[in-house]
Amino acid sequence: MEPVGAILFRWRKRQKLTGLQLGKRVGMSQAKISRLETGAVAAEPGDVRLLAEALGVPPGEAELAIELAEHAGERLIEWVPAGRDQAERQREIGRAEAAAKEIRILQPAVVPGLLQTSEYARAVLSAHEGRAATGSNDAAVTEAVIARQERNRILHSPAREFHFLITEQVLRVGVGGPAVMISQIDRMREVAGFPNVRLSVITDEAELPIPIYHGFFVADDRWVSVDLFTALLRATGRTIVRDYRELFDQLESAARSDIDDLLDHYQARYVGALQPKSVAR
Repeated sequence: MEPVGAILFRWRKRQKLTGLQLGKRVGMSQAKISRLETGAVAAEPGDVRLLAEALGVPPGEAELAIELAEHAGERLIEWVPAGRDQAERQREIGRAEAAAKEIRILQPAVVPGLLQTSEYARAVLSAHEGRAATGSNDAAVTEAVIARQERNRILHSPAREFHFLITEQVLRVGVGGPAVMISQIDRMREVAGFPNVRLSVITDEAELPIPIYHGFFVADDRWVSVDLFTALLRATGRTIVRDYRELFDQLESAARSDIDDLLDHYQARYVGALQPKSVAR
């Protein structure tokens, strides 16, 4: 099935108009026309109707595209594509987070980005690059770490509410080594004390209403994203966002929010790992 953006592009080319010319006709910027055509943003049915009228598209053809736009939001589509450098990926996520008032993040594998220390972020992003952060690669990772830390400022906005949900495995897997994990747990403890933050842990013993297949991010009731190794997928449809929101709430109800002793346990384990081993005589 032809994507909505490709249809819009074909309509414009048929009329031999530039993006700038079409934008002036309908009161949109050239940048928005480009984003709609490339699929960087989902085309709203109203946008499709407006463009169809401006381009003189036959009613039957226009209605098919409008219907496609109405249902497109119910599918997860690529948001930040593979190949985008990691710093730009972080900035794109940060722009989306800045527009949200209520954020829910489930992460079963690593500490959520908004909670990461710079050392932990470097370990994650370096591993994502697939090789040690040295030479030119080190510069790229450093830029991505800085961009990720910039995202963390949003936590200090009292007008926003954050729900973080991790599995106990996130605490158990020592990303970056013991010293990095000790600092990371301190950071998680600090942020968990913010009045606008709820951090919960799904323990190994928790009885889950449904298996956790992957992590995801729900922003308000407007969109959901799924973080893959090479790309981010996003959907804006009302039904799929509602389903992910309900799933998050179910999993959060099975998790622990009184986590101080759990954090103490794993922090003590990492402290112990740094102690010199006694030599038997």
